Amino acid sequence: MQISMKCSVAVHCLIFIHEAKGTVKVTSELLAKSTGCNPVVIRNIISALKKSGLITVQRGTGGAELCAEPSQITLYQIYTALEPNGLKSLIGVHSCQERPCPVAQNIAKVLQTPYSQIEDAIKSTMEKITLQSMIEEFRGLANSQN
Repeated sequence: MQISMKCSVAVHCLIFIHEAKGTVKVTSELLAKSTGCNPVVIRNIISALKKSGLITVQRGTGGAELCAEPSQITLYQIYTALEPNGLKSLIGVHSCQERPCPVAQNIAKVLQTPYSQIEDAIKSTMEKITLQSMIEEFRGLANSQN
């Protein structure tokens, strides 16, 4: 069970975009250097963030910007931009319903309620975490290193 690394890379990119506003044009190449990811991976993440309405990107010359204030962007929005079915697949159930065992035939139903509760709790927590709170955490850490 793991939230994909694409989410952490996306948060990295969004903080970078916010912090670089007005000082440098943020391109996929620049984000690739900052994250250590392949530019193709960055372009895919940027595309997903753009499609979800979290950022805009100028055609041709590049340059990404946030579409909303960081306080209005939640970690859940970022996550679902990258993993639209993410929470549903976060906790999987092995396929064994065809087996003659009564446990195998019913395990998916047994796990449905607790797994749903876990998904709801994760979603609720992620909705309370904003990009702004993560930017503030970043700034606190960056300032303590200077």
